[in-house]
Amino acid sequence: MNSMTSLSGSYDYRLVALSVVLAIFASYAALDLAGRVTAAQGWVRAIWLSGGASAMGLGIWAMHYVGMLALTMPMPLSYHLPTVLLSLFAAIAASGVALFVVSRAKMSVGQGIAGSVVMGAGIAAMHYVGMAAMRCPAVIVYDRRIVALSIALAIVISLVALHLGFRLRDEIRTSRRKVISALVMGSAVPLMHYTGMWAASFHPSGVVPDSTNAIGISTLGVVAITGGSFLVLGVAIASSFLDRFVAVQKGDLRMARQHELYFRTLAETVPEIMWTANPDGVDDYFNRKWFDYTGMTLEQSCGTGWTVIVHPDDLAPCLSRWESALRSGESYDVQYRLRGKDGVYRWFLGRANPIRSAEGGIVKWFGTCTDIEDQKQGQQILEDQILERTMQLADTNTRLEEEMLAKDCARKELDQQNERMMEDLEKRSERATMLAKMGELLQSCVSLDEVVAAALGFAPRIFPTARGAMALLNTSRSLAEVCGSWTGCLLAAMEFEPMTCWALRTGHPHLVVAGDSTAPCAHAAGVKHTYLCIPILAQGETLGILHLQATDEEPQLNASELSFKTTFAAQVGLSITNIRLREALRTQSVRDALTGLYNRRYLEEVMEREVRRASRAAQSLGVLIIDLDYFKKFNDTYGHDAGDAVLREIAVSLTKGVRAEDFVCRFGGEEFVVILPTADLAAARARAERLRAKTRDLTILHQGRSMGMITISVGVAAFPEHGESPKELLAAADAALYEAKRGGRDQVVTAAVKTVEEVAVPAGEKVVASWS
Repeated sequence: MNSMTSLSGSYDYRLVALSVVLAIFASYAALDLAGRVTAAQGWVRAIWLSGGASAMGLGIWAMHYVGMLALTMPMPLSYHLPTVLLSLFAAIAASGVALFVVSRAKMSVGQGIAGSVVMGAGIAAMHYVGMAAMRCPAVIVYDRRIVALSIALAIVISLVALHLGFRLRDEIRTSRRKVISALVMGSAVPLMHYTGMWAASFHPSGVVPDSTNAIGISTLGVVAITGGSFLVLGVAIASSFLDRFVAVQKGDLRMARQHELYFRTLAETVPEIMWTANPDGVDDYFNRKWFDYTGMTLEQSCGTGWTVIVHPDDLAPCLSRWESALRSGESYDVQYRLRGKDGVYRWFLGRANPIRSAEGGIVKWFGTCTDIEDQKQGQQILEDQILERTMQLADTNTRLEEEMLAKDCARKELDQQNERMMEDLEKRSERATMLAKMGELLQSCVSLDEVVAAALGFAPRIFPTARGAMALLNTSRSLAEVCGSWTGCLLAAMEFEPMTCWALRTGHPHLVVAGDSTAPCAHAAGVKHTYLCIPILAQGETLGILHLQATDEEPQLNASELSFKTTFAAQVGLSITNIRLREALRTQSVRDALTGLYNRRYLEEVMEREVRRASRAAQSLGVLIIDLDYFKKFNDTYGHDAGDAVLREIAVSLTKGVRAEDFVCRFGGEEFVVILPTADLAAARARAERLRAKTRDLTILHQGRSMGMITISVGVAAFPEHGESPKELLAAADAALYEAKRGGRDQVVTAAVKTVEEVAVPAGEKVVASWS
């Protein structure tokens, strides 16, 4: 209690406790009434809302005044009746708002807060209006902070009350949660009241209060207010309970009738036989489907009367299963045949389930009989089909086993073929490796003999199951000459004409099977085994043939290896072509293109070599320089084509007029050089005279007419008389040639020793000069 400045009082704690009990009772009534208001509709809802608000407001108001009367003051107190009634109205209004909010279908957060503010404000208004109804010789002063606290408590208490009422409004019975909620709300409301009392302080005043319409409240008044409040709240709670009880009874009866109607409608609608039995297993209900099928009446069917239409073979198992279900309380499930009113038995599936009470006891058995005759027939057909399919499957399995056995044999044969193939691949790989090695070796060969030797050396290893030989065309391509063979290859002749071989004729491989006389090769006459001729080709030119013969161990030539054999022949042909190409290139590098004689480059090599050889052997070496007389005038008269023809004929004449070991070279233009190994000066001059005389005797024709007599001038020098180096020898011979030209041409002049000194050529200058 708030301490007062001038006047102090005390509380009667019996009345305090009574006020708390009133608050708890009013809270429980509010929770109970919330459910009734929510469940009611229309004008009934309005009645329950107004009556519940009045009862709830009266309880809160009575709690407030009993709490105020608990305060004893040392001065007379009375209450202004109109103000008291106004506070009662505020309590009823706040209660009405609370019941309206909690009876809504949904209560949002905003609605809850708004309702709690209105309800809390109404309760606070009831309290402070009730405080204003007090009439005493004192002035009441309020602590505003505590007043604000009391109002806030009223709003919070209202918010809690609304949420509890909304959550518990559908609980019909008195539950623990409902009682605890009423205790919490009932304790919180007096807390707000006594907080408001704590905010007030009484100060004596000399003014006598106005007693008009003021009443005093005695102990009897307290009892009347309290009793009246309890009576009203009790009537409200009792009315709610009675209304709920009557509604439940009516609802249960209506629900039971409705369920029975539903059951019978369902039982008569479903296309199955439905029946019920009491807990002892005695049948007491059958639907119309039973009577239509069996032709029996209800009296004939009830009890155990239904057993007379069960097939004799199915009756004992059916009853045994039914008795077992009755003993154990488990579901009943059995198949049996029932006789129809036409005397025909049909298969049915009988099922039954126990219906239990809340305590777990069986109160009813509910069963059905489903016609499964079509299913049974379908099942029999299916079994027959399964049997037929099983037999078919057995036959299929037998065939599969046979096929698997055949596949195993085929797989084994395939494995063997794979092994043979792998062996063949390994052999082919080895042969390919040898072929590659042969190719590398052939690329390094520098002569035709080396190519032939390498090919004949690798052939027996690359073709171990065949005999063979290799024949190459000669230079004139008129004959094919056998250059080698292996493994005792049999041929009629070592050389033959190209037209006697079909491979050389067609340019393609030619296979002749043993005994086939269609197109044999004449060069293989007498060969009894199968043989194959492969042309050796290179750059479109046929160079010869590769001839292969089968043996007694391998009577057939493997046609699948034709590309392998062709590759062998192609490599040989390419190597021969390379050799010939190198020889041609070498010839072109040392031969003069017009005359076919050695050129000046080769002359220099030969001179160096022959001078060193003569020096080592202490032998002589003759050198002739020859020049055609008046060749420029000849070209101007007859033309350059005629001049070229003359040079070619002179070249041929000079070549025929010397020894095989002598060298004839074209030195440039119309000049020629002849090197005579081991020839001294006299022999060299004699050779020059014979060449000059032979040239005078030449008759050269061009385009059908004679070119006339041609003469030459010759300069002669010898080693070591005229020099010990190629330069000195050529200089001496050139000086002698100059003398022959100056002396009238068509003559041979021998170089003198002094001539070498006089015509010595400085280093770096050319030795030869030309004369016309």
